[in-house]
Amino acid sequence: MVKKQLGTYILRGRMRNVMTNEDSTAVIYQTESPEETEYLGEQIGALLGARDIVCLAGNLGAGKTCLVRGMARGWGASGQATSPTFTLINEYRRTDDNKRFYHMDSYRLSGTADALSTGLDDILDAQEILVIEWPEHILDTLPADRLWIEITDQGGDSRKLAFTAGGSRAAVLLSRLGEIFPVAAHD
Repeated sequence: MVKKQLGTYILRGRMRNVMTNEDSTAVIYQTESPEETEYLGEQIGALLGARDIVCLAGNLGAGKTCLVRGMARGWGASGQATSPTFTLINEYRRTDDNKRFYHMDSYRLSGTADALSTGLDDILDAQEILVIEWPEHILDTLPADRLWIEITDQGGDSRKLAFTAGGSRAAVLLSRLGEIFPVAAHD
């Protein structure tokens, strides 16, 4: 496998963990174009397995759906991922094993009752992948073991993606991603 450097820097830094409100180590990648963001997503998607949960936080236009397009492609989805803003949840399948990749947009949801009304509890119980945009709207509904990615628009097409693992499976995902894109120490 060819290792590709993303954008202008790859580093490990300190940030406020939105899941625990404590300082924690985050792995930060920067991409310089939508194509780089999708490429990073492809690498993440190739690593995803049963019951993985990835939370994508960031302002409107930050690149969440762009990252998901790459994730779904890297995972092997048969169709192109699109924003589920109005449908709330899009489902993608792999043709070789019929596994499912769920892409949820929680922007219009306001808590646990709303989230459960979408069938989220069934998805969480399944052996499938779930990627959630705007997860901060339904935090109380989500399991602790999740990979959290905060995407920040750096101007133009540049994006900073800060990854924080919220459990053992998420930590494994982040470690495996670090094997593809090594991370340099940064104070």
